[in-house]
Amino acid sequence: MSGTLVLVATPIGNLGDLSPRAVEALEGAALICCEDTRRSGRLLAHAGVEGARLRRVDDYTEAAAVDAVVELLAAGEDVVLVSDAGTPGISDPGSRLVAAVLDAGHPVSTVPGPVAAVAALVASGFATDRFVFEGFLPRKGQERAQRLAEIAGERRTLVLYESPKRIGATLGHLVDAAGAERRAVVAREITKLHEEFVRGPLGELAQRYTEIPKGEIVLVIEGAAAAPEATDDELVEIVSSLVSEGVSTRDAAAQVADERGVSRRRVYQLALGIPGAVTPPS
Repeated sequence: MSGTLVLVATPIGNLGDLSPRAVEALEGAALICCEDTRRSGRLLAHAGVEGARLRRVDDYTEAAAVDAVVELLAAGEDVVLVSDAGTPGISDPGSRLVAAVLDAGHPVSTVPGPVAAVAALVASGFATDRFVFEGFLPRKGQERAQRLAEIAGERRTLVLYESPKRIGATLGHLVDAAGAERRAVVAREITKLHEEFVRGPLGELAQRYTEIPKGEIVLVIEGAAAAPEATDDELVEIVSSLVSEGVSTRDAAAQVADERGVSRRRVYQLALGIPGAVTPPS
């Protein structure tokens, strides 16, 4: 019988958040894959797990660990994957190993638990019914500029991870992209002794974090407000411009309706009254 790769969530700060099921999985594993053997060793000591076999699996060693993990699973042994903190695979190593194990035909399971992004989201006070997790933003270049532009128009709540060294610069860039009044929350040291949730407009937060703070940071940004619905006059003006450029009435109406989020029928009926509009053959 095949063994199982078990993704075990570990505390993001408070060791009391380690679940009994997590301890059970750690005790029963033939191998525990972790980012830092010393850090995971301290967690195991706290949990009273002795004699565990640890293997470092991080961004640099994940691919090399696949064969050893698959071999153990094929022999019927269970393998546990943990990250330094939180749920493995969320902005941490793990996804490539999971994919390789599934490709090899072995089962993957999970012991759920802490996720810093979710903890910050639910305490933010922003909408939680729809949200986007962005992980870490690209550090520079066109890719970063494009991501910031997407964030500016995103109507769902956004959750980002950022390092203390870059939080000030990132807040400044977000002010430029999304405006100083867009509301946000800087969640720092979640579940730890100095846990802090700082709420306010991006402009105020950018001014607050001019110096490097201590601890892990999650940034939650309120979704962009919905644009006001276009009036009939605005829709006619846009369609007229397209028709004057040679776009057919039907195509112009469809394009404008899709771009402005309104009914195609409404735009088409308005378009029929535009001078030069051509109705399709019946």
